[in-house]
Amino acid sequence: MKDDLEQGVGNPSKKRRYGLIDRPGASRSADFLASALAPCSVETPNIPLPWPSGTKADFPVALKIRVFDAVRELETRGVDAILLPHFSCQAFLEEIEAETAVPILGLMDALSTKLRRRHPAGGRIGILCGDRLLDGENGVFERHFPEKDWTLLYPARGVARCADELPDLSDTCRELMARGAESIVVGEALASHAASLREQGFPVVDARQVYAGYAAAAPLAKRLRPFKIGIVGGVGPAATVDFLDKIVRNTPASRDQDHLKVLVEQNPQIPDRTAHLLNGGIDPTIALYATCKRLEAGGADIVAIPCNTAHAFVARIQPFLSIPIVNMPIETAEYIREKHGKGTKVGLLATSGTVASRVYHDAILPAGFELLVPDAENQQRVMNAIYGPKGVKAGFTEGECAEDLQQALTSLVQRGAEVIVLGCTELPLILARNEAFKTVAVLDPTDILAKRCVHLGRQLAERGESRARQGA
Repeated sequence: MKDDLEQGVGNPSKKRRYGLIDRPGASRSADFLASALAPCSVETPNIPLPWPSGTKADFPVALKIRVFDAVRELETRGVDAILLPHFSCQAFLEEIEAETAVPILGLMDALSTKLRRRHPAGGRIGILCGDRLLDGENGVFERHFPEKDWTLLYPARGVARCADELPDLSDTCRELMARGAESIVVGEALASHAASLREQGFPVVDARQVYAGYAAAAPLAKRLRPFKIGIVGGVGPAATVDFLDKIVRNTPASRDQDHLKVLVEQNPQIPDRTAHLLNGGIDPTIALYATCKRLEAGGADIVAIPCNTAHAFVARIQPFLSIPIVNMPIETAEYIREKHGKGTKVGLLATSGTVASRVYHDAILPAGFELLVPDAENQQRVMNAIYGPKGVKAGFTEGECAEDLQQALTSLVQRGAEVIVLGCTELPLILARNEAFKTVAVLDPTDILAKRCVHLGRQLAERGESRARQGA
């Protein structure tokens, strides 16, 4: 590759699979890069790119969208890195990179590395490209070569800047040299003339060759995507909205972008969990699993289920997922241990299905607590507060449902409960409207779950920032 390949570059130790996004019918880049990067494979997406014509500061949105679609297709094929060897796409590269975990190797990063090596103190760089979008107006070169250290020279208006004939290119190089160019960057469309121009004594930097050398040498690692919470919604619908509000309220943020990504599958058609556990109703396992799989496919890092009874099915589906379900009863037990200590008497207000499933028994008893559940009469009051004609699932948060819940809670306190767990995600909706409940420590597991999800997201973000600092 002569002078323009990075010094000391050989074939990558691992046989990489590169995805190349190229112009329609432009096989020159594909053929060259496939040869330069052998024995690695270079493949192209099945999405034609509409290539804009004319000189514009704003690139057509259609080009961005097609490039993004091509990146997504290559991502599904499992490529190790993506090559985008056209200056016209470098202006929006960061926008595309933010939406994929596959590393996109930047052409401007390659040129910056090369030219800074050649001119450590900066210098005067001529830009010779056949891409008419490159006019100095979009700032692609300016962002990588700030004027403090660099002077960028574009061909004068009267000189053929986009010609693909060697005599015209030679005249353009002479014009750039007369203005003090110390190196001349030759873009992909004119790369076939780079060797001839170099033989004439011009200090040509062949962008295509530099890019090939950079791609072969670059260490590859999956990009750290923004953390995404996947939520199994609709169980029930109002509880899902409440949980989303708790995620937002528990996230330290000074702007929109400080909040976490959230993907919600609002699926109220998931069969009733309590009806299955108590009365042999339709098994919700497959519906819950299918919802989790859609969240997994959507890029979620964790799954949160703001439904206590649904946790009776978590052990069945977790082994078949590649991402963890954050277990609300277990997180609640850990919270009680941290805040109240062992030996605490814990009262549970939940659906009869949750009580019968023993998901809270299994989480709380091993942690060293005593668990109290309502007697039959008060358990019926809890069920009426949730499922009754004037219960929370019917849209009520005051009146009869609040009175029933208050009586059930009072009965547990009279039996010695020091902490009350609202083990149904709709019960906090009643609690929020009624000050009378605030006579004992009442825990909202959905709030605990929201805080845990936010903590996991911030923890991952901090690790990513630490890695970035170490690699800087």
